[in-house]
Amino acid sequence: MLEMMEAWILRMDSLSLLVAVALLSVETVKDLILRHQPGKRFLETLASLSTQIPYILGELFFTTATVIVYFTVYEFVTPLAIPVTVGTLVLALIAADFVYYWEHRLAHQIRLLWISHAVHHSARVMNTAVAFRFGFFESPWAALIHLPLILIGFHPLVVFAAQVAVLVYQTWIHTELIGKLGVFDKVFNSPANHRVHHGCDAKYLDRNYGGILMLWDRLFGTYQAEEETPRYGLARDFDSVNPLKVWFSEYPALLRDLAAARSFAEVRGYLFKRPGWRPSS
Repeated sequence: MLEMMEAWILRMDSLSLLVAVALLSVETVKDLILRHQPGKRFLETLASLSTQIPYILGELFFTTATVIVYFTVYEFVTPLAIPVTVGTLVLALIAADFVYYWEHRLAHQIRLLWISHAVHHSARVMNTAVAFRFGFFESPWAALIHLPLILIGFHPLVVFAAQVAVLVYQTWIHTELIGKLGVFDKVFNSPANHRVHHGCDAKYLDRNYGGILMLWDRLFGTYQAEEETPRYGLARDFDSVNPLKVWFSEYPALLRDLAAARSFAEVRGYLFKRPGWRPSS
């Protein structure tokens, strides 16, 4: 079963790439035919894909470190191993989806995490390339918050497979090609639900964090159905397609705030409170 997990992870990555290429090809052709700012949208696509350069370089280190930590914890700290069966695989997927909800939600609420996750949200265009628009430090945060799944007994390969499944599922939802899907939208993450998540309109901010299921958003009060088409991107004025600016868009402001901090409490606030936090005068 564990050997199958390794092959399954590779197959899911391949499937994600195939789906992405197919959707992005259709989106590009549609932009050209409709002449819907094809030049700007193409540059946004390139900016999104460019984030894979620092992300993959980071993965060479972060993935190795995560494998070492996960297997070490599993072998020497985890008190009781959960058997690998079809039932426990399903349970692991549900657990990983729940953890992803909180990974994602906290990345919006803690500035130190947001400076990396904001890369994913800075695109003013919604297309499949955004599914691959990642910040450099998103992987270590994901590894850390999924560590409890190892501690409660899930095998590391099962946790990796569940994490990959949650991420691969989301490849197809970063698009405007697919409209509302009725009952499906109420239960699962979908293009309509995820367009809301990328909206910077006031009523769409900080909504629909779920990976696969909308259950967690409904349970914790963060669900919002799509009503009108969102305005995508960051709430602040950011409209660059320069790869370096996209990769590091939030860092200059954070460094300025830290340099201006008057106390350790203010440093802590700038790092760990919500984006936009300011000390009381």
